[in-house]
Amino acid sequence: MSDRPNLPPDWQAALGAELDKDSFKSLMDFVAKERAEAQVFPPAEEVFSAFSHSPFNDTKVVLIGQDPYHDVGQAHGLCFSVKPGVPTPPSLVNMYKELKSDLGCAIPNNGYLVPWAKQGMLMLNAVMTVRAHTPNSHKDHGWEQFTDAAIKAISARPKPAVFLLWGNYAKKKAKLVDTKRHVVIEGAHPSPLSVKLFMGSKPFSKVNAALAHLGEKPIDWQIPNI
Repeated sequence: MSDRPNLPPDWQAALGAELDKDSFKSLMDFVAKERAEAQVFPPAEEVFSAFSHSPFNDTKVVLIGQDPYHDVGQAHGLCFSVKPGVPTPPSLVNMYKELKSDLGCAIPNNGYLVPWAKQGMLMLNAVMTVRAHTPNSHKDHGWEQFTDAAIKAISARPKPAVFLLWGNYAKKKAKLVDTKRHVVIEGAHPSPLSVKLFMGSKPFSKVNAALAHLGEKPIDWQIPNI
Protein backbone atom coordinates (compact mmCIF):
# COMPACT_ATOMS: atom_id res chain seq x y z
CA MET A 1 0.00 0.00 0.00
CA SER A 2 3.02 2.27 -0.28
CA ASP A 3 1.84 3.59 -3.67
CA ARG A 4 -0.03 6.86 -3.92
CA PRO A 5 -3.71 6.55 -2.96
CA ASN A 6 -6.16 6.81 -5.82
CA LEU A 7 -7.45 10.29 -5.02
CA PRO A 8 -9.49 12.24 -7.59
CA PRO A 9 -7.28 14.48 -9.79
CA ASP A 10 -8.25 17.76 -8.06
CA TRP A 11 -7.34 16.35 -4.65
CA GLN A 12 -4.16 14.85 -6.10
CA ALA A 13 -3.20 18.35 -7.22
CA ALA A 14 -4.11 19.92 -3.87
CA LEU A 15 -2.33 17.29 -1.76
CA GLY A 16 0.41 16.14 -4.12
CA ALA A 17 3.23 17.60 -2.04
CA GLU A 18 1.91 15.80 1.06
CA LEU A 19 1.51 12.49 -0.78
CA ASP A 20 5.14 12.64 -1.89
CA LYS A 21 6.55 13.05 1.62
CA ASP A 22 8.45 10.22 3.27
CA SER A 23 6.16 10.61 6.29
CA PHE A 24 3.12 9.73 4.15
CA LYS A 25 4.90 6.73 2.63
CA SER A 26 5.76 5.58 6.17
CA LEU A 27 2.09 5.95 7.12
CA MET A 28 1.01 3.81 4.16
CA ASP A 29 3.59 1.18 5.13
CA PHE A 30 2.28 1.20 8.71
CA VAL A 31 -1.32 0.70 7.55
CA ALA A 32 -0.27 -2.11 5.19
CA LYS A 33 1.58 -3.84 8.03
CA GLU A 34 -1.47 -3.48 10.29
CA ARG A 35 -3.70 -4.99 7.61
CA ALA A 36 -1.31 -7.95 7.33
CA GLU A 37 -1.53 -8.57 11.08
CA ALA A 38 -5.12 -7.66 12.00
CA GLN A 39 -8.48 -6.48 10.72
CA VAL A 40 -8.39 -2.77 9.87
CA PHE A 41 -11.34 -0.47 9.10
CA PRO A 42 -12.49 0.93 6.78
CA PRO A 43 -11.67 -1.48 3.94
CA ALA A 44 -8.66 -0.38 1.88
CA GLU A 45 -10.78 0.70 -1.08
CA GLU A 46 -12.90 3.01 1.12
CA VAL A 47 -10.22 4.74 3.22
CA PHE A 48 -10.18 7.83 0.97
CA SER A 49 -13.85 7.85 -0.02
CA ALA A 50 -14.48 11.23 1.68
CA PHE A 51 -12.36 12.78 -1.07
CA SER A 52 -14.06 10.79 -3.85
CA HIS A 53 -17.52 11.97 -2.81
CA SER A 54 -16.60 15.64 -2.34
CA PRO A 55 -14.39 17.16 -5.06
CA PHE A 56 -11.83 19.72 -3.90
CA ASN A 57 -13.39 22.70 -5.67
CA ASP A 58 -16.97 21.69 -4.81
CA THR A 59 -16.39 21.24 -1.08
CA LYS A 60 -18.41 23.86 0.78
CA VAL A 61 -18.75 22.25 4.23
CA VAL A 62 -16.01 20.43 6.14
CA LEU A 63 -17.10 18.18 9.03
CA ILE A 64 -14.23 16.86 11.13
CA GLY A 65 -14.43 13.53 12.97
CA GLN A 66 -11.73 11.94 15.08
CA ASP A 67 -11.41 8.20 14.45
CA PRO A 68 -13.31 5.68 12.27
CA TYR A 69 -15.89 3.36 13.80
CA HIS A 70 -14.03 0.25 14.93
CA ASP A 71 -16.68 -2.50 14.76
CA VAL A 72 -17.27 -4.81 11.80
CA GLY A 73 -19.02 -3.30 8.78
CA GLN A 74 -19.47 0.21 10.16
CA ALA A 75 -16.75 2.49 8.75
CA HIS A 76 -16.67 3.35 5.06
CA GLY A 77 -14.51 6.47 4.98
CA LEU A 78 -16.97 9.24 5.93
CA CYS A 79 -16.99 10.50 9.52
CA PHE A 80 -20.14 9.68 11.52
CA SER A 81 -21.58 7.63 8.60
CA VAL A 82 -22.18 3.88 8.53
CA LYS A 83 -23.03 1.54 5.70
CA PRO A 84 -26.65 0.68 4.87
CA GLY A 85 -28.01 -2.06 7.11
CA VAL A 86 -25.73 -1.17 10.03
CA PRO A 87 -27.47 0.12 13.18
CA THR A 88 -27.20 3.90 13.60
CA PRO A 89 -24.44 4.64 16.17
CA PRO A 90 -25.24 6.72 19.28
CA SER A 91 -23.59 9.97 18.11
CA LEU A 92 -25.50 9.83 14.84
CA VAL A 93 -28.75 9.06 16.67
CA ASN A 94 -28.20 12.30 18.57
CA MET A 95 -27.40 14.17 15.36
CA TYR A 96 -30.71 13.00 13.89
CA LYS A 97 -32.60 14.08 17.02
CA GLU A 98 -31.06 17.54 16.78
CA LEU A 99 -31.79 17.68 13.04
CA LYS A 100 -35.44 16.97 13.76
CA SER A 101 -35.52 19.67 16.44
CA ASP A 102 -33.51 22.18 14.37
CA LEU A 103 -34.96 21.75 10.89
CA GLY A 104 -37.85 19.31 11.21
CA CYS A 105 -36.05 16.49 9.37
CA ALA A 106 -37.61 13.05 9.74
CA ILE A 107 -35.34 10.52 11.46
CA PRO A 108 -34.27 8.03 8.75
CA ASN A 109 -33.95 4.25 9.07
CA ASN A 110 -30.23 4.28 8.28
CA GLY A 111 -26.95 6.04 9.04
CA TYR A 112 -25.65 6.30 5.48
CA LEU A 113 -24.61 9.95 5.07
CA VAL A 114 -23.38 9.88 1.46
CA PRO A 115 -26.25 12.23 0.40
CA TRP A 116 -24.59 14.95 2.50
CA ALA A 117 -21.18 14.25 0.98
CA LYS A 118 -22.58 14.46 -2.54
CA GLN A 119 -23.75 18.03 -1.82
CA GLY A 120 -20.19 19.22 -1.20
CA MET A 121 -19.61 18.12 2.38
CA LEU A 122 -16.15 16.75 3.11
CA MET A 123 -16.69 14.32 5.99
CA LEU A 124 -13.17 13.81 7.21
CA ASN A 125 -11.88 11.75 10.11
CA ALA A 126 -8.59 13.20 11.37
CA VAL A 127 -7.32 9.61 11.66
CA MET A 128 -8.53 7.62 8.67
CA THR A 129 -7.95 3.99 9.71
CA VAL A 130 -8.31 1.95 12.91
CA ARG A 131 -7.56 -1.57 14.08
CA ALA A 132 -10.73 -3.60 14.72
CA HIS A 133 -12.26 -3.04 18.17
CA THR A 134 -9.34 -0.81 19.24
CA PRO A 135 -10.27 2.89 19.21
CA ASN A 136 -7.46 5.37 18.47
CA SER A 137 -5.08 2.52 17.58
CA HIS A 138 -3.83 4.39 14.49
CA LYS A 139 -3.52 7.74 16.23
CA ASP A 140 -0.13 9.51 15.96
CA HIS A 141 1.12 7.45 13.02
CA GLY A 142 0.89 10.23 10.42
CA TRP A 143 -2.77 10.50 9.50
CA GLU A 144 -3.12 13.76 11.40
CA GLN A 145 -0.41 15.38 9.28
CA PHE A 146 -2.18 14.29 6.08
CA THR A 147 -5.68 15.39 7.15
CA ASP A 148 -4.35 18.69 8.51
CA ALA A 149 -2.88 19.25 5.04
CA ALA A 150 -6.33 18.66 3.52
CA ILE A 151 -7.88 21.22 5.91
CA LYS A 152 -5.11 23.71 5.09
CA ALA A 153 -5.63 23.14 1.36
CA ILE A 154 -9.32 24.05 1.63
CA SER A 155 -8.40 27.03 3.80
CA ALA A 156 -5.88 28.27 1.21
CA ARG A 157 -8.36 27.92 -1.65
CA PRO A 158 -9.94 31.16 -2.94
CA LYS A 159 -13.48 29.81 -2.55
CA PRO A 160 -14.73 30.02 1.08
CA ALA A 161 -16.19 27.09 3.01
CA VAL A 162 -17.91 26.37 6.32
CA PHE A 163 -15.99 24.29 8.88
CA LEU A 164 -18.15 22.41 11.40
CA LEU A 165 -16.07 21.50 14.45
CA TRP A 166 -17.73 19.45 17.20
CA GLY A 167 -15.93 18.69 20.45
CA ASN A 168 -12.51 19.71 21.76
CA TYR A 169 -10.55 17.51 19.36
CA ALA A 170 -12.15 19.04 16.26
CA LYS A 171 -12.04 22.58 17.68
CA LYS A 172 -8.22 22.38 17.76
CA LYS A 173 -8.34 22.29 13.95
CA ALA A 174 -9.72 25.85 13.85
CA LYS A 175 -6.15 27.15 13.98
CA LEU A 176 -5.57 25.64 10.52
CA VAL A 177 -8.37 27.72 8.99
CA ASP A 178 -8.19 31.30 7.72
CA THR A 179 -11.17 32.62 9.66
CA LYS A 180 -11.12 35.91 7.76
CA ARG A 181 -12.37 34.12 4.65
CA HIS A 182 -14.01 30.95 5.94
CA VAL A 183 -16.77 30.37 8.49
CA VAL A 184 -15.98 28.21 11.53
CA ILE A 185 -18.93 26.85 13.55
CA GLU A 186 -17.94 25.20 16.82
CA GLY A 187 -20.09 23.20 19.21
CA ALA A 188 -20.33 20.26 21.56
CA HIS A 189 -19.80 16.75 20.22
CA PRO A 190 -22.99 14.72 19.61
CA SER A 191 -21.67 11.74 21.57
CA PRO A 192 -23.74 10.58 24.57
CA LEU A 193 -21.03 12.07 26.84
CA SER A 194 -21.74 15.65 25.74
CA VAL A 195 -25.21 15.35 24.24
CA LYS A 196 -26.80 17.77 26.71
CA LEU A 197 -24.59 20.54 25.34
CA PHE A 198 -25.15 19.40 21.75
CA MET A 199 -28.93 19.30 21.83
CA GLY A 200 -30.42 22.69 21.00
CA SER A 201 -27.19 24.02 19.46
CA LYS A 202 -28.83 24.18 16.00
CA PRO A 203 -25.63 23.44 14.04
CA PHE A 204 -27.43 22.42 10.87
CA SER A 205 -29.41 25.63 10.44
CA LYS A 206 -26.24 27.58 11.35
CA VAL A 207 -24.38 25.86 8.51
CA ASN A 208 -27.15 26.67 6.05
CA ALA A 209 -27.26 30.31 7.19
CA ALA A 210 -23.49 30.53 6.70
CA LEU A 211 -23.76 28.96 3.24
CA ALA A 212 -26.46 31.46 2.27
CA HIS A 213 -24.19 34.28 3.47
CA LEU A 214 -21.43 32.89 1.21
CA GLY A 215 -23.82 32.70 -1.75
CA GLU A 216 -23.91 28.91 -1.70
CA LYS A 217 -26.89 26.56 -1.93
CA PRO A 218 -27.89 25.18 1.50
CA ILE A 219 -27.44 21.53 2.39
CA ASP A 220 -30.57 19.37 2.18
CA TRP A 221 -30.03 17.55 5.47
CA GLN A 222 -32.83 15.02 5.05
CA ILE A 223 -31.30 11.54 4.74
CA PRO A 224 -33.71 9.33 2.77
CA ASN A 225 -34.88 5.99 4.04
CA ILE A 226 -33.33 2.96 2.40
